Amino acid sequence: MCGHHQFAGPAAHLFSKTNRLVSISDAAVSGGADCTIHWTAMKVVIAGGTGFLGRALAVSLAADGHQVVVLSRSSSQGVAWTPDGQTGPWAAALEGATAVVNLAGESIAGARWTAPHKRRILESRIQATESLAAAIRSASAPPSVFVSGSAIGYYGPRGDEILTEEATPGSDFLASVCRQWEQLAQAASDRTRVVCIRGGLVLERDGGPLPPMLPPFWFGVGGPVGSGRQFWSWIHRADWVAMVRWAIETPAVNGPLNATGPVPVTNREFARALGRAMRRPAFMPAPAVAVRLILGEMADPLVLTGQRVVPARAERMGFTFRYRTVSEALDALF
Repeated sequence: MCGHHQFAGPAAHLFSKTNRLVSISDAAVSGGADCTIHWTAMKVVIAGGTGFLGRALAVSLAADGHQVVVLSRSSSQGVAWTPDGQTGPWAAALEGATAVVNLAGESIAGARWTAPHKRRILESRIQATESLAAAIRSASAPPSVFVSGSAIGYYGPRGDEILTEEATPGSDFLASVCRQWEQLAQAASDRTRVVCIRGGLVLERDGGPLPPMLPPFWFGVGGPVGSGRQFWSWIHRADWVAMVRWAIETPAVNGPLNATGPVPVTNREFARALGRAMRRPAFMPAPAVAVRLILGEMADPLVLTGQRVVPARAERMGFTFRYRTVSEALDALF
């Protein structure tokens, strides 16, 4: 053997080292002189690759030497595409890709839920997913996997019920959006493996739901929202990125995948953990009526009700979280 490593088991192994797939030759395993390590770079196409999540995923993949192709409405930020439910010249970028990741869609919390905004939320996801599924189905060399975004809003408000990927969908607006979103992604399942990432509250300081929460805490008036008893299912962005990469690289993963931390917490517990991490008090509640006045219709599904979602499938299949508790995640961020 070369070096100081010993390998046991079959004559050829695949293992992941910092998420890189590496193959060890038969000779190296059996003790011969050939210790060549073969690493295959992936080609990953990301729709929505300039957003809060897509940008972090693209940076992580590129840092490990993988080829990243971003589909963007602007040609200055990647391959220009028009997600209108149809394919186009941009579809050539999907040929021979290892993976296509779909994160495109209008921001859910970007504006009050007027009728036009709700229509944009739904239509932007439907059209982008239809376009990508159509391109995959017509490709001569389709990608090995299609990872399509979704959200834990799929389950609707469920109180303290523990929700795995097997739970039934809800019936409210967000649940309807997520259900249609996932159904359209499955249209590509006859040509490739399909994984639907049901994301929770993704935590990082440069975007997502966390920054708007911080000002009250900085001024010493932070605390729980509404009753504080609603469950918030969270995940650190580093773990979200790692889970998407794991889903790409693990052929056995398919169907829905809850991208949430292993230990969901109540909003009151979240506020306490955030206060401790920021070294600020966390006892001043925000009344539900005030939150509804500020946020309108989206206050209840996004803030005042919640879901107790657990990543049952990821843990069962061996995914390892870097941040298992919300305190660990928030302490790392602050």
